[in-house]
Parts: sequence; C-alpha cells; structure tokens
Amino acid sequence: MVTLDIALPLIAGFLPALAWLIFFSLEDRLHPEPKRMVAKVFIVGILSAAAAALIQILLQKFVLMKLEISDLNPISLISLSFIEEFIKFAAVYFTIKGSRFFDEPVDAMIYMITGALGFAAIENSLFLFQRAPQIVLEIIVIRSVGATLLHALASGFVGFYWAHRKLILGLTIATLLHGLFNYLISQFSGAPIYATAILIFASFFLFYDFDIIKQIKEWRIKRTN
Repeated sequence: MVTLDIALPLIAGFLPALAWLIFFSLEDRLHPEPKRMVAKVFIVGILSAAAAALIQILLQKFVLMKLEISDLNPISLISLSFIEEFIKFAAVYFTIKGSRFFDEPVDAMIYMITGALGFAAIENSLFLFQRAPQIVLEIIVIRSVGATLLHALASGFVGFYWAHRKLILGLTIATLLHGLFNYLISQFSGAPIYATAILIFASFFLFYDFDIIKQIKEWRIKRTN
C-alpha cells in the first residue's frame, strides 16, 4: 500500500514537470505530437536519470576524487552537467529515431524538452524523499522555477541546434547553462534568485528559437544522423 510519505514526494515532484510540459507543448499546438509518443519520451526521460546518476557516481568516485577535484571545480561542474545533457539527448534520440511522428524541425525541441521534464520529474521526487513533508510545497515551488525549468531550457537548446545539424553547439550551450546554474545555486544557496534570473534570461532566447524553428518549412534533420 502506497503511504503518504511515498505518494507526496512523487506527486509533488511530477506536478511541476507536467505543468511545464503542458506549457511548452503550446509551442506546437498547430501540429501536436501524439500523446502516446509524448508519454513514451517522458518515461524514457525518467529512466535516463538513472543512467546519468550512475555515470556521474562512477566519474566522481574513480576520476574526480582521485584527482582531488572538488564538486565546485569548473571541471567537475562542466563534466557532471555534460553527462546529464548528453544522456538526455541520447535517450530521446534513440526513442524517436526513425519515428513517423518525428517529421518537422520543431519536434526536436518538443521531444527534447519532454524527455528533460521526465528527467526533472524523477529528480524532483528523489530530492523530496530526503526532505521533511512540511517543507515539500516550499521546495517544489523553488524547483519549479529552478532545476525543473533548467532541464527544459537546456534540452530545448539542444533540440534547436540538433534541428540545425549543430548538435555539438547545442550540447555546449546546454552544458554551460547547466554548469552556471549549479555554480550559482552552490554559491548563493540562500538566494536562488540569481540562478533563477539566469534561467529567465535564457528563456527569452529559447522562445526566440521556437519562433525561428517554426518558420522553417523544409525538414532539416537527418533521421539517421
């Protein structure tokens, strides 16, 4: 039987991700993706979080710790951020590769954001399992405009540049944004407004990218690339 201690973190962790998913889906409201495909990508995003966590643990234990590189070292921040961004991309790529529902440039952004929000949902829940129930609401509000939005924005940039056959640039931008956010959170833990401000600033660029990509009439993504 599922207890409140289990249900509350799960529900609270998933709600912000689902809310952002609905919000970003409006960018493709003229040709929305099938709900079953969106659900599939979202679930794959959840599973990808486990793969990313495992690789990060191995990297920290066998490389960063042995080299005495701290968690706040730029090498550590960039490495751990890249792992998450690459794993999210790989999970989405192998899920939608060759799909008949992956047929226009904006789909790359929508599916990447969907997978990222699945990743963020389970990350939120696992984070909340370690916190007291009394502060769940406060934490999830902060993470809604923090880590959850971060994952969506970073993967959105990956999707945009993937659609333009500039995947490396997309992963670079996503990694730098992710690393900068984590650095600001660690340095100003009592004032996450700094990190949130970076995300708000980045969101303007992402929505501009949405406007650009929706105007592209020609399909430019090689499905086998």
